[in-house]
Amino acid sequence: MRTLIKGLDLLRRLARIIHDGSSRNRAVAKRDGLGWANVFVVAVLGSTISCSGMPALEEQERLVRANELVLHQLTPRAFVGAWGAPAYQRAEFMQFFGMKDESLVPRSRLASGEPPRGWEVRMEAGDALFLAYPDRGWLVVFFEERLVYREALTAVQLHELGRSWKYEDKFRSRFEAPATQ
Repeated sequence: MRTLIKGLDLLRRLARIIHDGSSRNRAVAKRDGLGWANVFVVAVLGSTISCSGMPALEEQERLVRANELVLHQLTPRAFVGAWGAPAYQRAEFMQFFGMKDESLVPRSRLASGEPPRGWEVRMEAGDALFLAYPDRGWLVVFFEERLVYREALTAVQLHELGRSWKYEDKFRSRFEAPATQ
């Protein structure tokens, strides 16, 4: 943790040096040993930390099979690999409410005009992927290829949700439909 804090402090000072460009700051940089080698080390450290958050696909599939649906650690591929293709799926642009537990609640899962309980003042928006597994009793939602919301529902509720998606799809324009890849 100390290394991370030192690295962040180093980045802050480096940004100040680049921004100011004064001879005094260059002298401080030379005194503190801020060379390109340190910039490289900080960049490698930052990329390693940011890339280490997602487990390997095999580990993700193991978590899904064990019903340990960990937020921000699972991808749609892990669910399809562990549980098979979902009975229902939907891709659409969605607004999300950011919660204290780091989950993102999709606007479509709330009553109209009501914010969720425990909502922080944080919103996200973008393409969401909804997968409904009635045989497993789960609705899982992904934003930017990461699990951000999970809800345990009965098979009847999930089939009803899937039928409503199919009905709504009949009336979607080609602009609302997700792009095919």
